Amino acid sequence: MSIRWPFLKRKKKSITEIPDNIPNHVAIIMDGNGRWAKQRGLPRIAGHKEGMDVVRDIVIAATEAGVKVLTLYAFSTENWRRPKSEVDFLMKLPKEFMHIYLPEMIEKNVKIETIGELTQLPDHTLKAIVHAKEKTKSNDGLILNFALNYGSRHEIVEAVKAISTQVNQGNLEIENIDEDIFSSYLYTKNMCEPDLLIRTSGEIRLSNFLLWQLAYTELWFTDVLWPDFNEELFKKALVDYHTRKRRYGGI
Repeated sequence: MSIRWPFLKRKKKSITEIPDNIPNHVAIIMDGNGRWAKQRGLPRIAGHKEGMDVVRDIVIAATEAGVKVLTLYAFSTENWRRPKSEVDFLMKLPKEFMHIYLPEMIEKNVKIETIGELTQLPDHTLKAIVHAKEKTKSNDGLILNFALNYGSRHEIVEAVKAISTQVNQGNLEIENIDEDIFSSYLYTKNMCEPDLLIRTSGEIRLSNFLLWQLAYTELWFTDVLWPDFNEELFKKALVDYHTRKRRYGGI
């Protein structure tokens, strides 16, 4: 697949010359909605609404770039600690996003998936997610993977419990447990691990996001708040990824 981004200049080779180096899986911590709203004298929910519209733009950019999986950290297990009014609004966003953008996602051949403890979500949120997954289940383009009610430590603990159960039942030998076996008990068992992680808003931490899966992921941070993030910055992150050498501990 050839990619043409004329506004992104490189000294030697352009990204169009090495199209195979696009990350297969990009994960994004979408941070800064509340600060964006505060800077403008708006309620925090205004930032979340603006951020929802940015999701659509980045999905389209990822699709056009040839990314295979886009995982978005939409709601963490820690986010329940926020004010109830804000949590209630956040729980309405999946339904609103699907209502506005699902037809376009279907048209773009996007397949919607999720990771996290969905059973704890409100019925209206869960219904919207299930509907979107059902409508896109036959699509074979970009996988748009929403992390909802997701926490990596919880995911890892649950994997340990499941593996322990299999050992206790005699279905798995301890000496056979390796990284591949462990990974098969995670939410992401059917996905490749992220090649690139993007975090907006200037924070430089993982915030309990895909801790196992990000072991060898390239990290890219920007001070730009999520509602101001755009396709050009996304493509800049891809170009920066293109310049990096991934050695996985080797030379």
